[in-house]
Amino acid sequence: MAEDIQQKLEKYRTAPFDARFPNQNQTRNCWQNYLDYYRCQKALDAKGVDTAPCDWYKRVYKSLCPLSWVNIPSSPISVSIRIVHECHLLSTFPCVAQIEKWDTQREDGTFPGKI
Repeated sequence: MAEDIQQKLEKYRTAPFDARFPNQNQTRNCWQNYLDYYRCQKALDAKGVDTAPCDWYKRVYKSLCPLSWVNIPSSPISVSIRIVHECHLLSTFPCVAQIEKWDTQREDGTFPGKI
């Protein structure tokens, strides 16, 4: 099974279609895959099993979430401009990496999702 997952991860290009999220707006899909990643981590850690299969969910949420949510790079300028434009479109000023915020909330025990 682990070899199957490794092969899928190597061939991964972008998130596959998910019938639960048929609309163009994929923010809920991003949220769900973020939750699934940490649920998977928690479940496999509890069993003492390798957590490599969970990387699938991480790749999916990183490809679906807006760039401004995943990270804010210090360079190059064109990417930074694109992210600021994206923040403006999403009305998320000040532009804070949403994933970083969720990570901090998880660590503090204030995360709103059930993991």
